[in-house]
Amino acid sequence: MNLASTPSPMPQFAGECALYAFTGSFTTKKRKARGTGIGIYRLKEDMWQEAGGITGLINPSFLMSDLARGVIYAAHGDSDFASSFRLDQETGELRLLGQAATGGMNGVHLALTSSGRFLLVANYASGSVATLPVEPDGTLRSFIDQLELPGEPGPHRQEQHGSHPHHIVPDPSGRFFVVPDKGLDCVFTLAFDEVSARLRIVNRAMLRPGAGPRHIAFHPHEDVAFLVNELESSLVLCAWNSVAGNLTPLQQVSTLPEHFFGANSAAAIAITQCGRFVYVSNRGQDGIACFEYDSEAQRIAPLNHTTSGGRDPRFIILSPNGRQIIAANEQGDNLVFFDIDEADGTLIPRRATLHSYSPCTIAFLPT
Repeated sequence: MNLASTPSPMPQFAGECALYAFTGSFTTKKRKARGTGIGIYRLKEDMWQEAGGITGLINPSFLMSDLARGVIYAAHGDSDFASSFRLDQETGELRLLGQAATGGMNGVHLALTSSGRFLLVANYASGSVATLPVEPDGTLRSFIDQLELPGEPGPHRQEQHGSHPHHIVPDPSGRFFVVPDKGLDCVFTLAFDEVSARLRIVNRAMLRPGAGPRHIAFHPHEDVAFLVNELESSLVLCAWNSVAGNLTPLQQVSTLPEHFFGANSAAAIAITQCGRFVYVSNRGQDGIACFEYDSEAQRIAPLNHTTSGGRDPRFIILSPNGRQIIAANEQGDNLVFFDIDEADGTLIPRRATLHSYSPCTIAFLPT
């Protein structure tokens, strides 16, 4: 299976395969972190069983699975390299394949190109997207190209010094990559040439000054996307033109409850497999906002808010079976599990939570 040929936000796995979950964490004093590296869990009937981990790593703050190779790629926050790990099919252990320079600082997100031969890295601090070759076994090579993202920074004095790409995801057609730039208040559409191994800018969608676009997710069946603005704590419904690579904002709503007036930054996004319910995590308010997407009207409506069960839910993800949302509470040191009510999208917290130091990302791989 070629991961890049099915650019869904949540890979689908065969029901009979053994499944492993991997949690990345912040590990440095600069991040006020308590994490040590990557945690490994074996999933059995929705239960997570600890199966070891890898310690001594520097901020493995985003993990991405490569189903075709059985490999996990890691971006290392505040650093200038990425790494890859192979999953042992018998023991479930991860083995480090190596590290490679990204050509920029603070890689925050990763994406494979359509061939699977290149890994793209969003370098947040450097304002660039780097291209790294990937060997057949998943070993990474140092960057061979780097695209700097141009534009005028937004008005926020602390968070918008320049270009800060925070996410890079393939569109459903596989022709483009979409990059929300928190520093420039825009979303870039990029095209990648597999022959020359070079990226180019195709389009740019502008947001309101100070919005701080952070994460984006495409609807599983329609030409629309949902964009999270971190600094403005908002969710934007966008139309997507898969021919021209155009992203057009249609509607914007707050991710916060009506009577919340404290400091907040919106973070991660997850969408149910049917595309009806959209979830956004709020750091500060420390909750998960639920929205309903009306396909016929092409509108989103806030439904409810659920506490995330811990401080600073930096990351949320849909479970492989599509029936749960999992929240990684970075400052709460825990993973919290929610069942999704199929009727109205309400998140129902499970009693069991997992202790995990400074968790900030989750990825899955089958064996």
